[in-house]
This record gives sequence, structure tokens and C-alpha cells, in this order.
Amino acid sequence: MSESVPVIAQKASYKVEVEAGKAYWWCSCGKSGKQPFCDGSHKGSAFSPMKFEPTESGTISFCGCKHTKNGPRCDGSHKALA
Repeated sequence: MSESVPVIAQKASYKVEVEAGKAYWWCSCGKSGKQPFCDGSHKGSAFSPMKFEPTESGTISFCGCKHTKNGPRCDGSHKALA
């Protein structure tokens, strides 16, 4: 697997309750053991986590396949993956 292609953590979104104003760090590499959030597993790779700070509390669908074009939110990209 190329270091520039993320690992597919799961072919579905992670629905997570978030709090307004709190910072969340979305895993973009797919290697984290704390999906959908970063645990530092990207160190030494071309990936870095993406900060997400919601303006409203509620449920967010975080991308699980790591191929979204709208990170960190799921955009349905997992439906086109092999």
C-alpha cells in the first residue's frame, strides 16, 4: 500500500455525537485505533489529522473510508470503492 493512499478503516461513516466549540481531530490516514479520530498512528507518513470544531452540538457523520472530498465529513465516497 502506498504511503499516499489512506487505509480504509471502514466502508461506512462513523456517526458521532459532538459538542459545539470542542476540537476533534479526524484521522485521515485510516491507521488509528481510535477511529474516526487520530491516535498518532500517522507519524512518519504523509498524513496528518484534520481539526474539526463544530459550531453546533449534534450528530456528525465522519468519513470512515478516508477517501472523502469533504473531510472530515462523509460524502459517500465509500460507495465507489472496490
